[in-house]
Amino acid sequence: MATMAKYCKAYLIKNLRQFEQWTENLENTRAYKQEIDGQEVEVKRVLTDDDFLYLQENYVVTDGIYKDENIIFDNVTPEWKEFCQNILEFEIPVYEAVQVQATESPSEK
Repeated sequence: MATMAKYCKAYLIKNLRQFEQWTENLENTRAYKQEIDGQEVEVKRVLTDDDFLYLQENYVVTDGIYKDENIIFDNVTPEWKEFCQNILEFEIPVYEAVQVQATESPSEK
């Protein structure tokens, strides 16, 4: 079963391709159904500069919102993390815990 990350952010592929050591595992692009000669077949998506990929909280890039499916780039190095933080301005938000106080029900008053 696919795992959804707590956080991911979509980026144009042309921005990701600016990374000097960028590579793409094109075998993992999402497939879609298309009718060819009267038959429905699965076709792998062709990535263009104007398409979006998802940078996951673990710095892996996927073709979809799930962090463990359709992995396009997973060479997570200190240089990649630096590129993501400084060039792409990727920042994982820190969510503070919210304290919820119980309210009295009308019968408790």
